[in-house]
Formats: sequence, C-alpha cells, structure tokens
Amino acid sequence: MVDVSAKAETAREAVARATLRMSRATLRAVRLGNAPKGDVLGVARTAGVLAAKRTPDLIPLCHPLRITGVDVTFAPDERRGELTVEARVRTVDKTGVEMEALTAVAVAALTVYDMVKALEKGVTIVALGLVEKIGGKSGHWRRT
Repeated sequence: MVDVSAKAETAREAVARATLRMSRATLRAVRLGNAPKGDVLGVARTAGVLAAKRTPDLIPLCHPLRITGVDVTFAPDERRGELTVEARVRTVDKTGVEMEALTAVAVAALTVYDMVKALEKGVTIVALGLVEKIGGKSGHWRRT
C-alpha cells in the first residue's frame, strides 16, 4: 500500500461508466420496473453505493476513504437495447476515488445482470471505464 500520510487532503471526485447490451424487451422490463426480481434500477443503485463504500475490502491495496457522496444513475436507450450506468463518487481525502467509482459501476452493472438473467442470459457488459477524475496532484482528467 502506498504511504499517503504526507499528502494533503483535498476534494476529489471520480466518474465511471458501464454499458449493458440487452434485448429491447428486457430493457423495457427494466425501465418499467417489472422484471421477475422487481425494481432492477433501485436495487442496482443501492448495490453500487454499497460497493463504493466496500472497495478497500475488495481491492487489496485500496485505502479506506471517507466517502462524502455516491450517485449511481441509469440512462436507457431502448432503440439500441443499451443501459448506461454511471457512478460519481466524492471525497475529501488524501487519495482519489477512481477505484470506488469503478467498483460502484461494476457492481451496479453486475446487479442488473443478476436481476434480468431470468429474462435474458445473453446480456453483456460491453464497456466499463473511468470517465473523469477531479482533484489531487494530477488535477483534472477526462476521457476523450
């Protein structure tokens, strides 16, 4: 684990995104909240928030951080059969929250899969990555 004791506490934020591909019918069930396991987006949102808070328990060299905010949002595109999941994590601490945002979005996407697999086993998570990070020594970074 990297020693961050000499670093200053600063406001930091990270945004990660994942995209799931599924049939239009499955996405419609997700959007309407009538999948066999219930409210897919509500459960996935909660799973993502909990995952962000548990990141140091899952990723061996991550520092435990004082997370000040986690937002998990969803954007369905029924025409394409895609659901975009985005996680935004904030802290005031000595190291960034990129891993927390990535963990939140990954677990939220996996939760969506778990909740719709009875409807469609072929749902895929096709993209997962960091979109933006703000704060810290390296400053502002945005995927182009």
